[in-house]
Amino acid sequence: MKVVIPVAGAGTRLRPHTYTQPKPLMPVAGKPIICFIIDKLAEAGLTDFVFVIGYLGEKVRDFIEHRYPHLQTEFVYQEHREGSGHAVWTAHEAIEDEDEIFIAFGDTIFDADLAQMLNCPHSCIGVKKVNDPREFGVAEFDEQGNVTRLIEKPRIPKSNMAIVGLYKVKEVRALIRAVEHLMQSNQRTVGEIQLTDALQYMLEQGTHFQALPVNNWFDCGRKEVLLETNAMLLSQRGYATDEFSLPNFDNTIIIHPVSIGANCRISNSIIGPHVTIGQNVTINYSIVKDSIIGNFAALDDAVLKHSVIGSDASIKGMNLSLNIGDNTEIDFE
Repeated sequence: MKVVIPVAGAGTRLRPHTYTQPKPLMPVAGKPIICFIIDKLAEAGLTDFVFVIGYLGEKVRDFIEHRYPHLQTEFVYQEHREGSGHAVWTAHEAIEDEDEIFIAFGDTIFDADLAQMLNCPHSCIGVKKVNDPREFGVAEFDEQGNVTRLIEKPRIPKSNMAIVGLYKVKEVRALIRAVEHLMQSNQRTVGEIQLTDALQYMLEQGTHFQALPVNNWFDCGRKEVLLETNAMLLSQRGYATDEFSLPNFDNTIIIHPVSIGANCRISNSIIGPHVTIGQNVTINYSIVKDSIIGNFAALDDAVLKHSVIGSDASIKGMNLSLNIGDNTEIDFE
C-alpha cells in the first residue's frame, strides 16, 4: 500500500514563518510536524510514500531524503495549488495501479488506531468531533459508521464530525476518475478542487465508506493550535527532554516539560513550561514559557509567552507575545 502525503500548501495561516520554512517542517515538541506523521505510519508498517510537493518543495524533499533514507519515497510536483483533491490527483501516475492507498495530510498530527483503518474491509475516513465544523470537511454517517454524506465547509452543518485528513481508499481508480470529473466540470468549493467533493462523488457512485473516529487530532495550520499541540505533546511521555540529560545551564531554572536541542547556550534565564527550543540557540537574561524557538535564534533580555520565533531570529529587550519569522532581528532597546 502506498501512502500519499500532500505537502504543497503555502501555509498562509502561519506566515511569516512559512515564507521561508515549509509548514510541515515547523517544529513541535522537538521535531518537525511531518516527522510525527511519517513515524506513526512507518510504525504501522507503511514504507512506500508519495509526497506531493510544491511551495518550498525542495526543502521538504531534502529533509525527508536525509531523515528517512530507509523508506521508499517518490516526489511529485503540484505546479498549481488547486486544492486537496487536485493534490492527490497530481500523484495519479504513481498510484493508479495500486489496489489501495492511504492518504494523510502533511500538516496534521494525529493519534489514531491505524491498524483499525488498515484492516477495515472498506474504504474509510478518520473523523473527530469538533465545536465548529464549518471550517472543515464534515462526514455524516449512521450508527454503524456507514458514511451517508461528505461535505466540505458546510454553512449549516448537520454533523459535528470533522474529517481529519486520514483516509484509506480501496477504489483508487475510482478516486482518480472522481477528481477528473470535478476538474472537467470545474466543480469547486471555496475556489478549489476538494478531496471531500471527490469522495462524495464516489459515494454517489456506490463506493462504501466507513467513518472511524480518531483519538486526537491537531490541524497545525495556526499559531494557537501549533502552541497547543506543542504543550500537549511535551506533557506526554517520550517527547520532552529528560531533565537528567540536560546540561547544567548557568544560573538558569528549567520548568519541565521542555524540549531543548543540542548545542544551546542558556544563562540567567527561566525556561518553561511547554517550551520547545531548537539547536544552537542562545538565551540570556530571559523568561520563556509556552513558546517555540527555532534553530540558531538568540534572545537577550526578553520575556516571551505564547510565541513562535523562527530560526536565526534575534530579539533583545522586550516583553510581548510574538509571531516572528526566520531571519528577523528586533531590538527594543
